[in-house]
Amino acid sequence: MPNQPQSNSSLLARSLAAVWHPCSQMKHYENFPLLPVARGSGVWLYDGDNKRYLDAVSSWWVNLFGHCNPRINAAISDQLGKLEHVMLAGFTHEPVVQLSERLCELAPRGLGHCFYASDGASATEIALKMSAHYWRNSGKPDKMQFISLENSYHGETLGALSVTDVALFRDAYGALIRQQATVPSPDWRKAAAGESAEAYALRCADALELHLQQHHAQLAAFIIEPLVQGAAGMAMYHPAYLRRARQLCDEYEVHLIADEIAVGMGRTGTMFACEQATEPSGSTLMQEAKGITPDFLCLSKGITGGYLPLSVVMTRDEIYQAFYRDEMAGGFLHSHSYTGNPLACRAALATLDIFAQDNVLALNRVKAAYMNEVSIPLREHRAVRNWRNTGMVWAFEVESPHGDFARRCFALALEHELLLRPIGNTIYFMPPYIISEPEMDMLASRTLRIVNELG
Repeated sequence: MPNQPQSNSSLLARSLAAVWHPCSQMKHYENFPLLPVARGSGVWLYDGDNKRYLDAVSSWWVNLFGHCNPRINAAISDQLGKLEHVMLAGFTHEPVVQLSERLCELAPRGLGHCFYASDGASATEIALKMSAHYWRNSGKPDKMQFISLENSYHGETLGALSVTDVALFRDAYGALIRQQATVPSPDWRKAAAGESAEAYALRCADALELHLQQHHAQLAAFIIEPLVQGAAGMAMYHPAYLRRARQLCDEYEVHLIADEIAVGMGRTGTMFACEQATEPSGSTLMQEAKGITPDFLCLSKGITGGYLPLSVVMTRDEIYQAFYRDEMAGGFLHSHSYTGNPLACRAALATLDIFAQDNVLALNRVKAAYMNEVSIPLREHRAVRNWRNTGMVWAFEVESPHGDFARRCFALALEHELLLRPIGNTIYFMPPYIISEPEMDMLASRTLRIVNELG
């Protein structure tokens, strides 16, 4: 029967025969087999032989409150008995309205309109198209270009690839995409000796200003991953760059798109990373200041707690009003069949309930401090470089004589009951927020064993 549990070997054979797996070289699975997952509970994934693995990467950065979370399960089950889906063109429903209202209350001030899709790359596409179309509707049709940071990642559809600066993803399809310009990344690993993260961020902002001075007449928007560039190896930078970027985009009439697909929903220590770009006069995470307001805010991944595909682009009323007119051609012409799916919206509402009811952001600060403390032996290891932490994201590089470090580390981690997915020689942790102190102890100590073997 199709729903009966399968042995690991049987499931692997069937998957390799029928499934083309994402972001993979399928031939590599000959030597590094797939991990067959039968069930999940909390921070743990279990294979068909009931072996467990601590999901230290939140299953591609999406799972916030653990696998099979009972509160999210209950919300989806309740919605399933009411309405599974209805098209959002010409129709509406309670979950999408509630979610939009709550997101507008939580987001940086002024973001009052929500446009839904199914995934992060789609959110990027929407923001890019909406920005360029806004300028056309506003009588500035020449503003059709975009800029992004060096080593940026914003998705793998063709529009998203045009503002992605990761060669592995971009170059194979270079002939199909409209290449855009990049400006220097404020990644503090690139700072000069003795230069602070803030000073380097502001130096990079000077380069941004120069580019805007020269090209603003053709630029629609600057798209950026706030505070952490994920696919760049968890590159982290000072929030002063965000403050300055907002000022410069205002000065030169260029939209600012905040891609918080990976870093939103509490991952950086605040609900949205943009909140941390407050004025430097004594501002702290505990204050009510909302930091900067981008023109577009893209969210996905953790918005449903890792349960169902959903993404949203939030924008300001000024942009919304530019599309509000009689003729259809002036409207925003973009759609997805499953836009605003009720099941996904209920999962997102349950996720927001957990944030509110469990005081998650405050608890995460305590957990981050604990993880930093128990990771001191790992941080001080002779092979570890550039230890860094922002909120519930940790990363470091490992100097290793071994080739193919990422796959070796992944395989060795599984032997130690850990699910790690290095980016090159960068090991990172992005665990579900429900991770306990004993589980953090295990993550730190067993990663140290892995580094001892590979470093």
